[in-house]
Amino acid sequence: MTRTGSRITLAIVGVLFVGVAVATAAPGGNAVVEPRAGLKWTPGAVPQVSTAAVEGDIAKGTSHFFLKYAAGFVTPPHHHSADHYVTLVSGTLVLIVDGKEHRLTPGSYFSLTGKKTHTARCEGSEDCVMFLDARGPWDVVMEEKAPPKP
Repeated sequence: MTRTGSRITLAIVGVLFVGVAVATAAPGGNAVVEPRAGLKWTPGAVPQVSTAAVEGDIAKGTSHFFLKYAAGFVTPPHHHSADHYVTLVSGTLVLIVDGKEHRLTPGSYFSLTGKKTHTARCEGSEDCVMFLDARGPWDVVMEEKAPPKP
């Protein structure tokens, strides 16, 4: 290897070493920790529904929050303006999309994007608690009529 080639190799190794050292030493970032006992449940606009925000403002933009349906609650056909990504934490939720029922148990995941119309019901004696990652202000837009059956 030439003297110039050696210098370039050493320079690249040096830059990589400094980059790794800075990346591993930089403290930055953010942590959000919310124990279950600290959740503040707020009644929703619809009876038998409540929310507990953990990050962001549900009404104003991107947020992370828990959504709780009381046992036996059934939603009418509706959609949400914000794309959202959901994990079921407890209960048994039956999600109906495009006329197909999906029986979900804790740990199940679903996403609804593009204002997808759906209905849901919380089956059994346990409340259905979901964790949502909403990518915009949260709303519930009722459909004027039930979607056609496929």
